[in-house]
Amino acid sequence: MRPLGDAMKVTWRVRTKKGLFFRAEDFISFTKRIAEVREESKEKLREIKEKDPYSLEVLPYARTIHELKQLYGDGLEIRSHGESFLDLFQSRFKPGGVYILDEPEAPLSPLKQLSLISMIKDMIKEDAQFIIATHSPMLMALPDADIYQIEEGNLTNVSFEDIEHVKLTKDFLDQPERFIRHL
Repeated sequence: MRPLGDAMKVTWRVRTKKGLFFRAEDFISFTKRIAEVREESKEKLREIKEKDPYSLEVLPYARTIHELKQLYGDGLEIRSHGESFLDLFQSRFKPGGVYILDEPEAPLSPLKQLSLISMIKDMIKEDAQFIIATHSPMLMALPDADIYQIEEGNLTNVSFEDIEHVKLTKDFLDQPERFIRHL
């Protein structure tokens, strides 16, 4: 997906901060950067207060710390990988936004995938749009989703029941021993 992300330029008719291009493999570096910004702001706040406890120079750093706390609580790096993914989505999904997600199910248990589906459904009711690349039959089962797969270099609209990955998953769950004995 890296070439797509590098080649893609998202533009808006109306200037907005409602949207997200998310790739699962970028998440760890994102959480580390957020933690660094929070710690840098706290350190700068301490330095300024030591020099002058009443200085207004603290305001931008205090605001950054407050905003990060509002968005991500004590930090995305503190919770489990799956929970922090959901925290990120919860903080970033806004009504009317456009969201491009690449394999958001990667760290999510089936139960957490249902939580993500619930968030997506809520946002769709509020005019948000989602483009999701996934291997998850659970996410593919989103009601009213248009599902496409790439076949021989072409994008083809397919029904949920006709997706090979869905068929294989159903067959495996119905009779896992049938598959495992051949491995």
